[in-house]
Amino acid sequence: MRIRKSGAARAVVVTLATGLVLAGCASERDSGKSGEAGDTFIFGAAGDPSSLDPALASDGETFRVTRQAFEALIEHEPGGSKLVGGLAKSWEASEDGTEWTFKLRDGVKFHDGEKLTAEAVCANYDYWFNWTGTYQNSGVSYYWQTIMGGFKKNEDKETPEANYVSCTAEDELTPVIKVKEATANLPGGFSLQALAIHSPKAIKAYAKEEATGEGDAISYPKYSQEAGTVAGTGPFKISKWSKGNKEVTLERFDDYWGKKAGVEKLVFRTIDTEDGRRQALQSGDIQGYDLVAPADVKTLEKDGFQVPTRDVFNIFYLGFNQEAEKLLRKKEVRQAVAHAIDRENLVKTQLPEGGVVATQFMPDTVAGFSDQVKTYDYDPEKAKDLLADAGEKSPTIEVCYPTEVTRPYMPAPADMFELMKADLEKIGVKVKPRAMKWNPDYIDSLQNGKCGMYLFGWTGDFNDGYNFIGTWFGGYDKQWGFKDKKVFDALKAASAEPDAEKRTELYKKANEVVMDFLPGVPISSSPPAIAFAKDVNPPKVSPLTQENFGEVSFK
Repeated sequence: MRIRKSGAARAVVVTLATGLVLAGCASERDSGKSGEAGDTFIFGAAGDPSSLDPALASDGETFRVTRQAFEALIEHEPGGSKLVGGLAKSWEASEDGTEWTFKLRDGVKFHDGEKLTAEAVCANYDYWFNWTGTYQNSGVSYYWQTIMGGFKKNEDKETPEANYVSCTAEDELTPVIKVKEATANLPGGFSLQALAIHSPKAIKAYAKEEATGEGDAISYPKYSQEAGTVAGTGPFKISKWSKGNKEVTLERFDDYWGKKAGVEKLVFRTIDTEDGRRQALQSGDIQGYDLVAPADVKTLEKDGFQVPTRDVFNIFYLGFNQEAEKLLRKKEVRQAVAHAIDRENLVKTQLPEGGVVATQFMPDTVAGFSDQVKTYDYDPEKAKDLLADAGEKSPTIEVCYPTEVTRPYMPAPADMFELMKADLEKIGVKVKPRAMKWNPDYIDSLQNGKCGMYLFGWTGDFNDGYNFIGTWFGGYDKQWGFKDKKVFDALKAASAEPDAEKRTELYKKANEVVMDFLPGVPISSSPPAIAFAKDVNPPKVSPLTQENFGEVSFK
């Protein structure tokens, strides 16, 4: 999942709208017969979480785990992208979109026994707003900066200006959050796992520890790397993180305010290869896994496994960083790379049925998609001519790609890299490969501008065009390393427009501006599949990949 915000006052319509497979795992269903809440459900994850504190994360593998233990003020309906009540049963915005009032659910308890109150909510927001030092690194506080801007006192000139103003408790169950300017990032931003609410007791413990380091050498605080301190309100509480065995264990929270979890224990086990996850499911060592290889879908279904496919809500792209690789400042070079990539072949060979070639940095399922963008069809000869025009007939470019991971938009990173590498070499580009472990090396390197060209993508956090193109191009971002007033102004205008229909038209225009500038090459969108054992009642699958495993039970 992944930067900026802005906008003038506007009216807001509120819508309530890796690879070790342990033997003998089937025996872990040891506290109840199959079908009872005492069972253990084991899910095969593609990568390790980076933190048990979602506020410090920006990746899907972390959020898959923390989402079971932490809840936000607003959530998405099960299986969809409509905003619905979370810890807040309702909410409303002031006419100018700068004041958000929430009505909290009564009787909600945190895992450590603390009570959910307006003051508890404000303790979270004020804690994040007052972060200093390494916490202000965009790789650590990515989503806070994306949604709320900077901090009470910014320590870096590149940190965005704070949009957050304050949080006050109007009464015990009514927190009011104020921002300086209305933004298209709200109310969707209130649904983010990174802004999920923690126990005030836990927040006090967090404040005693520090993240350290900078760039791609960050050390996360101890509390976020082991179970015992973090405390949310979700249907499960985190009880153990065995990093050596690549497992996170969660236990059912019996005081949960909503429907109790259908299993007593939930285990996320990292198995970093597609074959490993499939074999673990087939052997009964796990009962589910995500990001099923396209070639495995029909095989698993034929054997009786359940393999539901999500709706398309992601984008895969080849990113450019014009600060890390000066060669990419030449528009002809960027255009040459775009014409060199055979995206049709990549979709055909690497993605599941329903995958499509991308023409812009959002799928056509998001309002604001434009059919008027400049396109870059596969044309190696034209790519060679463009390189020649740029005076770069055989340049060398480093291309980064991740290992030990599979993403919804990127089923097989190494294979996809090899296809693009071959395409680039056909036009004379000498590719220097740089492979890195997904978490934390790859993510930190990208977010700190350490890769000239790289494979990456995005699954939307909420259904708004700004959550895609505004995420990257609403202002300067180290991941992209460019400053272009025309691009930034186009996104700023869209974010500030209060009328939904007019804002959609502005998103279309912004897409056209972005694709003319060409900060990277959008490659494809994919409908990722998720698999479950035959005896499992699975959760509703989410286009946002936000499954609630509290819905899981055994038949």
